[in-house]
Amino acid sequence: MEKTYITTAIPYVNGKPHLGHAMDYLLADVLRRYMMMRGKDVRLQAGTDEHGSKIFKKAAESGVPVQQYVDENSRKFQDFIHSLDVEYTDFVRTTDEDHERRCQEIWKKLSDHIYKDSYEGWYCEGCERFVTDKEHEENAGICPDHQKPYQKLSEENYYLRIADFKDDIREAIESDRLKITPTFRKKEFLNLLADMPDVSISRPKAQVEWGVPVPGDEDQVMYVWIDALSNYITVLGYPENDIADSWPATTQIIGKDILRFHAGIWPAILMGLGLELPRNLLAHGFINVDGQKMSKSIGNVIAPEEIIEKHGLTPFRYYFLRHVSTTDDGDFTWDKYEAAYNELANDLGNLVQRLATLCGKNSVTVQYSDKAEKDWSADFVKRMDAYEFNTAFDILWEQIQAINKDLEEQKPWSLAKTEPEKAKEVLGREVEWLLDICNDLKIFLPETTEKIIEIFTADEIKAPATPLFPKN
Repeated sequence: MEKTYITTAIPYVNGKPHLGHAMDYLLADVLRRYMMMRGKDVRLQAGTDEHGSKIFKKAAESGVPVQQYVDENSRKFQDFIHSLDVEYTDFVRTTDEDHERRCQEIWKKLSDHIYKDSYEGWYCEGCERFVTDKEHEENAGICPDHQKPYQKLSEENYYLRIADFKDDIREAIESDRLKITPTFRKKEFLNLLADMPDVSISRPKAQVEWGVPVPGDEDQVMYVWIDALSNYITVLGYPENDIADSWPATTQIIGKDILRFHAGIWPAILMGLGLELPRNLLAHGFINVDGQKMSKSIGNVIAPEEIIEKHGLTPFRYYFLRHVSTTDDGDFTWDKYEAAYNELANDLGNLVQRLATLCGKNSVTVQYSDKAEKDWSADFVKRMDAYEFNTAFDILWEQIQAINKDLEEQKPWSLAKTEPEKAKEVLGREVEWLLDICNDLKIFLPETTEKIIEIFTADEIKAPATPLFPKN
């Protein structure tokens, strides 16, 4: 069976899960379910990034030991992933002993491309990176993501010589050996690559106590890039294990804000290790709220659990997988969300209620089993393979709407009075049509489609006592 390896970016555990994290996991889950339906053996990674000064300071502010702090927050992310009905096969924490040991071995393997140097420059603690003088000037000295002034730091650190790999990275991206989706982000990154500096991969232990020790230098700890980016292969057992069974990753799913690290630093690490590059980087956009970027200072931050609590998980998945572009920025407002919920209730919820009621009244039963071979349209497959998940979802939803239209045109409730067998035939056909779609719709809405399949494959079809999506 052909192997597929999908990865998600590991979130920093100094905060709660947000909608950007939810998009990572939802998109990975859609791809996982799709690949499994295509007969692939799928491995899905998730994890948490747990080192650094921000973590250490947050733990101190919370009045708990730092290990306890990261344990509790890592569990929150694991619980959050499960709450989205997402299943992973591998979970990595950067404080795991195996991960730390493997990172040190990776460092040693990269030693020919690592050097120590003093550096003075502008640093953002929120981003955990130095920025160029040009970025500092363009942003008027304030990080646009964290709304805090850059710090002027002078440190002696270790650096990864990105210059050793730039030409090879450019060739890999231009030839789509490392494919970046969407294409316009590929062009954006290639414009940045020429000026990409060597990257700091350590910090003085005097500045950052909480981190993986640099091999052979007790005064330095690893900086986020070797520690965090390497998780995708340390979770597979690299370097002591042969990872060719799973690596290279088929798709690495990330937010657009960390594309430069995954398209620049990560390929350099892999090239330095003599490993293949991932096949695809899928960079999704941000979720704005009413047209504005979410910000605590503005007061427009909406937590995923707040949205899920409103109507449940299926409407949440429906909105963010169908009404938000897979690759562009999306927008959330409560009005849009309610409109999407009503659409879901009308198109699918009402269809199930009506069809099940008519089947019950007319003693309709169906003998049905999911087809091993999927007869997806070429257009659906093309969109899924191009990571256009939201428009692929549209294709399935058009079929739901087509059943509603057919039901109105055939009027089996009227047929039942004059041609009962004809009515049963119509209803049976529509049920099988719905079940066919639901077996494909599992990719997007697994919880509800399983319920629908149970309703219509029961020995006696009965309408649910409570509609799947009660009206407000």
